Amino acid sequence: MSNKAKLASIGVIAALSLFFEFGLGKPSWAFILIAIAGGLLAFSMFLEMIQTLKEGRYGVDLLAITAIISTLIVREYWASLMILLMLIGGETLEDYASNRASRELKSLIERAPTRTKRLTNGNWEDIAIQEVRIGDRLLVRPNEIIPVDGTMASGHSFIDEASITGESKPVEKSPGDALLSGAINDDKPMEMTADKLPEDSQYQALVRLVKESTDRPAKFVRMADRYAVPFTLIAYIIGGVAWFISKDPVRFAQVMVVASPCPLILAAPISMIGGMSRCSRHGIIVKSGETLEKMEQAKTIAFDKTGTLTKGILAVDRIQVDASELSEEEFMRLVAGMEQSSMHVIARSITDYTTKQHIQPLTIDDVSEVVGSGLTGHYQGKEIKLGKAAFAGYTSNDSYTTALYVSINDKPAGWVTFEDVVRSESREVIDTLRENGVNKVVMLTGDRQETAGRIGSDLNVDEVYAQLLPQDKIAFLKNLENNQRPVCMVGDGVNDAPALAIADVGVAMGAHGATAASESADAVILRDDLSGLNQLTKISKQTMSIARQSVWIGIIVCLVLMAIAATGVIPTLIGAIFQEMVDLISILWSVRSLSDR
Repeated sequence: MSNKAKLASIGVIAALSLFFEFGLGKPSWAFILIAIAGGLLAFSMFLEMIQTLKEGRYGVDLLAITAIISTLIVREYWASLMILLMLIGGETLEDYASNRASRELKSLIERAPTRTKRLTNGNWEDIAIQEVRIGDRLLVRPNEIIPVDGTMASGHSFIDEASITGESKPVEKSPGDALLSGAINDDKPMEMTADKLPEDSQYQALVRLVKESTDRPAKFVRMADRYAVPFTLIAYIIGGVAWFISKDPVRFAQVMVVASPCPLILAAPISMIGGMSRCSRHGIIVKSGETLEKMEQAKTIAFDKTGTLTKGILAVDRIQVDASELSEEEFMRLVAGMEQSSMHVIARSITDYTTKQHIQPLTIDDVSEVVGSGLTGHYQGKEIKLGKAAFAGYTSNDSYTTALYVSINDKPAGWVTFEDVVRSESREVIDTLRENGVNKVVMLTGDRQETAGRIGSDLNVDEVYAQLLPQDKIAFLKNLENNQRPVCMVGDGVNDAPALAIADVGVAMGAHGATAASESADAVILRDDLSGLNQLTKISKQTMSIARQSVWIGIIVCLVLMAIAATGVIPTLIGAIFQEMVDLISILWSVRSLSDR
């Protein structure tokens, strides 16, 4: 039965008990109802307590069970009912505060291709993905997802592997090159040979990794549990001494009533709810209160590169004009004219640049593609070549720089280099994280070492790990030492989903609809702004500070009430009412976490 159903049931029992007590004048019936409800709840909590102990954690259940049973034994059943309402209400709030959004990988699974084209007896037939066998010849059309791991058989195309490796730009593939399932054919139709069965391919491995990760959440001791053991021992000592001295078991029950762990049960969850609501106002969805607790203590932050520390787009970096008869603007007009009919990612970058600079492209005649090399065209009777260095008559040893080379009548005319644009806020975010107590900042990326190392150095990242597949990111996070935890992973793509799920805290950049990553994450930053991570850290620290204050206020007031109750001057029912006043104080202090200060 859910806690909401339990709360409704207790409400009904309370109403019936009041009716029997004061309406029909049959208090024994009221006692029976409350005794049954209290007994069942105590038994249920006892079973949960055993399970909690098996998991190596200590909770506040034992003290609550004792309070219920002791008040029933001494027939203080209205005090029992008050405790029941308090406990079930607290558990309902706790469930609400720590309820995680669904981690079902619906979008990831829906994105996976279900059908493909296979060459059979000289004809292309439409088949289900499950029918693909190793060695089959498959057709992948533009903008289609590669269905299985394989090898390009014919054609040339650019493949977008961002969702698998994190590589920021499409990779050119030729016959014989390996293809990963889940990547997107970004260019032209191509044929491939299946090297693996669908269930053994990269994309399905991603799905399995996320499912396995979410099935094995990291163990974490809740704040309330850390205070539970000493608080429980003190309550038993005070109650036992009061009973021993007075020889009256009612005295023990009176102490237990005011010792009920309301602050521990209520204060932290309500603070979490406030913190989560505050995060939502700042465009951050936090899926559980536990996320705030872990984030406050995070010692290591691991960033994906593409789309996280960078914007995930290519931008013009340098322009070099080698033809003396051309100015830089004229050179870019020529380049833009060649690229304006192309759908390549570099062509889009050229178009964006020239549009922003108000540069009008030239009209180039006879533009055609030389597969695997570049473009050719004619302008004022001169042959223009644009593409790879060798194609345009250049020698380039800068293998890690994306560049576009141009020649006029086979004479070098100039070149343009591109870079993955680093977010303007990335350096400030990393510096602020260190100021807030993060000990280590690392970059985990599928991009090349040279590119990743340069960006990592610019951003003052402690360690850079490049050319990683999702499995490698998982291994890194799993192998971190305990003194480097909790670890927070920040990413944005499908390839980040397993790492986000296995990290102590997974934070997704969800502005561009990275649904699989968002569903695997513990928190989602909805704006395209990495500084939301600092906002999340700030709110986490303030929320946990308020939660601790609320707990300590409640504990101190409870200790005072226990000392008074031990003298016998507080009747049991009055003690239960006082306890509710303690709840109110804790709640009012806890809701401060809603406020931006």
